[in-house]
Amino acid sequence: MTVRVRIAPSPTGNLHIGTARTAVFNWLFAHHCQGQFILRVEDTDKERSRSEYTENIKSGLAWLGLTWDEGPFFQTQRLDLYRQAIQTLLDKGFAYRCYSTPEELEQMREAQKAKNQAPRYDNRHRHLTEEQRQAFEAEGRKSVIRFIIDDDREIVWQDLIRGKVTWRGSDLGGDMVIARVADDPQQSFGQPLYNLAVVVDDMDMKISHVIRGEDHIANTAKQILLYEAFGATVPDFAHSPLILNQEGRKLSKRDGVTSIDDFRQMGFLPQALTNYMTLLGWTPPDSTEEIFALTEAAQQFTLERVNKAGAKFDWDKLDWINSQYLHKMSGEELVDLLLPYWQQAGYPIDIGSDRPWLEQMATLIGPSLTRLSDATKESVLLFGETVDYSEEAMAQIKQEGVKDILKAVLEGIGESSQLTEGEVKDNIKQVTKTFKVKKGLVMRSLRAGLMGELHGPDLIQSWLLLNQKGWDKTRLIHCLDVC
Repeated sequence: MTVRVRIAPSPTGNLHIGTARTAVFNWLFAHHCQGQFILRVEDTDKERSRSEYTENIKSGLAWLGLTWDEGPFFQTQRLDLYRQAIQTLLDKGFAYRCYSTPEELEQMREAQKAKNQAPRYDNRHRHLTEEQRQAFEAEGRKSVIRFIIDDDREIVWQDLIRGKVTWRGSDLGGDMVIARVADDPQQSFGQPLYNLAVVVDDMDMKISHVIRGEDHIANTAKQILLYEAFGATVPDFAHSPLILNQEGRKLSKRDGVTSIDDFRQMGFLPQALTNYMTLLGWTPPDSTEEIFALTEAAQQFTLERVNKAGAKFDWDKLDWINSQYLHKMSGEELVDLLLPYWQQAGYPIDIGSDRPWLEQMATLIGPSLTRLSDATKESVLLFGETVDYSEEAMAQIKQEGVKDILKAVLEGIGESSQLTEGEVKDNIKQVTKTFKVKKGLVMRSLRAGLMGELHGPDLIQSWLLLNQKGWDKTRLIHCLDVC
């Protein structure tokens, strides 16, 4: 059997981490089994679906490296297929027209509520006669299409994550609406609804495994009944755990969870984000292994190792994983990723001539980065002819004798515009010897004068970067004026 899985987002919002994690699991399973990963856009909700959300979903999946083998397919381009399927169910007696008005349905719900009963449709129009149907239509009533659900039926499947799952038909809320009222008088029924369209699509696309969140379990019970009514093979189901916040509740935007596009803007790498999402509910055979590429994870991925319990989202863990990828990158790799952040901050950059200098800076600050967005803060002291001084730095340069030390350092630089690391160290050594002071005093004073802070990236390498621009001299001259 060829494994065929799908991710089927609805374009009613940007690609969210919950949908993206489901896509990761589907992609991993498909690649582990040498199968196909299919993208289907479930866009039948005309009022809420937007083309910009579709593009966001596609670009987000592509950015994450979750390339699809087939698609994207759009449900709005498949309406005739759904209508044929609904007519088949009507013809076979598995579905019927329901003429209940919104007012009647509301009265029914209120009566159930008064008796502390769960809301459900009471199937009142399941056995209408032809005369009754004609009478309702003569009144001007419109009909939805409902699929018959036997209350006494037991629906059982072997979930590939959760094991045996059992539902009773009586727990599914009565006969299920599978098509809305027709807006077009030329159509005998209206827009197909989710459960019907999903089943028809999965049948048509020969989906072998449906991997999705546990919040779809009740839908699975309904969909199995539809598969059986069509005489189709039921796919294998696997319901992954939901992503939870630290309090154990379902993750929501109130917890600071954002779209994949926002994670990107926050400075996370795609490979780090997919690495982290893989660990949100799945444990590799070597549980100590935490850093791996998608292709490496796919070699080991099985649904049996997906946890049943919810997976708690941990920002600290995501930050740590992201930092591990950043710290392994060369300056050449980093500079292209950091450039947009430097430009957005308004730092003076000539992309053409400054690239070698920027690569050196990226190499210098790389080990300090947790997110790409940290580059703005980590490199701010390396841009510009002058800097502002922190209180600590000002206190340092105001100390007795520091002005003479910095003046001697400046004289040691001379006219050189391309100092070497050896020359910088010799300068410091000579000043230390001349003034008979500890090296630490010279280094602290230099950092205060050159950087405006007493903490920051490696001083020698920072000095060399400033020297290439001539900013070391202008900063020290300015510092001497301040002293």
